[in-house]
Amino acid sequence: MKGNVKRIAALMLMSSLLLCGCGNGGKKQQEESTSDDVIEIGMCFDSFVIERWEKDRDVFVDTAATLGATVNVQNANGDVAKQIEQIDYLIEKNVDCLVVIPVDCTALKDVLKKADAKRIPVVSYDRLIGEGNSDLYISFDNEEVGRMLGEAIVATGAKSVVMICGPLTDNNVPLVNDGFTKVMEQNNVEIVDTVYCEGWKAELGGAYVYENISTIQQVDAIMCGNDDLAASVIRALAVSQLAGVKPVVGQDADLPACQHIVEGTQLMTVYKPVGKLAEQAAQYSVKLAKGETIETEAALSDGMVDVPYVAVAPVAVTADNMDKVIIEGGFHTKEDVYMNVADEDGKTEEKP
Repeated sequence: MKGNVKRIAALMLMSSLLLCGCGNGGKKQQEESTSDDVIEIGMCFDSFVIERWEKDRDVFVDTAATLGATVNVQNANGDVAKQIEQIDYLIEKNVDCLVVIPVDCTALKDVLKKADAKRIPVVSYDRLIGEGNSDLYISFDNEEVGRMLGEAIVATGAKSVVMICGPLTDNNVPLVNDGFTKVMEQNNVEIVDTVYCEGWKAELGGAYVYENISTIQQVDAIMCGNDDLAASVIRALAVSQLAGVKPVVGQDADLPACQHIVEGTQLMTVYKPVGKLAEQAAQYSVKLAKGETIETEAALSDGMVDVPYVAVAPVAVTADNMDKVIIEGGFHTKEDVYMNVADEDGKTEEKP
């Protein structure tokens, strides 16, 4: 799908494969990476503020190592300028593949032109970089995430909802919102208000509840863009004795969210198997670094080209399937999830 003229020129020996389906090969010529070379992947994270990113990093690095690759991990700490500087650094190091979790999906197209000029393949990880000419986009089905959030709210009989979302600089936010609003429209649920929290700052979710408590008291449910926002919202609801009264949904299956669900203060979360995502991303990145062709079943436009797209399926998690999905799946331990829930003898293990 991305068989551009420049890539055909750079990969003459592979041109017939590049022009097939949604396949794509690395921008570097395959002969540049010999069997004796150590593959280096540059991986630049938005930040590690959200709990899940450390899991993504660890699985990606471990998987890459089993495939003979090293990973140079950079952390932008939510700073766009810093991320651009880090990407520049990785490009100057001439890494074999560049994997980016963008701070701002619209701000990296210029710096990525340098990667393109050096034929360094680029992977948009979790968030699609706008006009980034990426060689691969790998993420979860974000519209499905939104649908799952919406369906959980509809199941409560809610007829009105407030949306407390992440920032629009995250390309996934509009996708999740599209899936959610479609379910609301189909079930005649009124969206009373929508707010976007800059930089995924969790405290902004709680601040909205404090500042708009009359609205919160009137609506039936609250949709949160992730579990970090949901945790802040639940703390704010508790002040008005509304925690557990107003259904709250989020995504990521963070440990606090899982605890809130079994405690009854959060309705559901969307579990995204980050281990599977990171493992597949590492495998694809090594292939691209070697100049190998990859094949995907779908593609998404980044505003400039169609990018080969791999979507990993999310899972809706409630108190009913917490044990099966989260605990048996090894994402969190039973001891941690049920830390504040009384056992059959009425004993409760409190957090330290």
